[in-house]
Amino acid sequence: MYIYILMNSLKSILIVEDEKRLADLLKAGLEEQGYLVDIAYDGYIGKSLVIKNNYDLVILDINLPLINGYDLCKDIRAYNNEIPIIMLTAMSSADNKLAGFDVGADDYILKPFDFKELLARVKVFLRRSSTTEKAEDNLIKIDDLEINISKKIVFRSGVQIELTAKEYILLEFLAKNKGVVISRIEIAEKIWNLNFDTGTNYIDVYINYLRKKIDKDSPNKLIHTRVGLGYVLKDQNETL
Repeated sequence: MYIYILMNSLKSILIVEDEKRLADLLKAGLEEQGYLVDIAYDGYIGKSLVIKNNYDLVILDINLPLINGYDLCKDIRAYNNEIPIIMLTAMSSADNKLAGFDVGADDYILKPFDFKELLARVKVFLRRSSTTEKAEDNLIKIDDLEINISKKIVFRSGVQIELTAKEYILLEFLAKNKGVVISRIEIAEKIWNLNFDTGTNYIDVYINYLRKKIDKDSPNKLIHTRVGLGYVLKDQNETL
């Protein structure tokens, strides 16, 4: 009985990586840290394992046989919208990163990488997903916007708004800092775990995504730009 309880308390991770040597090294390193780890060497097997098993986190490459990482990430999100997904890839362009976040990745780490950094990210996501919040703290209300933190769902004027995983995380971050101007640098660090590159506009792109979904059909705009400073979520009638 003790062994059964111990095994079920361990966090399980799926690695989807077609480079066998790297996948095996990752598995060995994570198992040394006490995690249960499975490997899929192509996207099709990865998808099958996600459906079959209840993993706590997925690490996946983009260039995969049979089903690529973008499509696999979308498939996982259709099946489970809460499991943390870390993309681990050599594809380093801003467009690649934006595409990864757009299909639902929670993080994007470039190869070659430092295993200690990857491990730190894994621990953060597993800690975040295992933390249960008190019921009274699970609902954020701003004007007619409601965010249910425990269920990760959003309503505006009683109508549910469909958001991607990254859109939701960005909205929740802004809502938890209601009335506070958040700079692009802070958004890049807190939401994307990236150093802000002034030559890219992916933060502005995601803010526009949110505006179209949250504010477009409402006369009371909640997402505001402070030129040169950043963004703030607040009732348009409130003063800063």
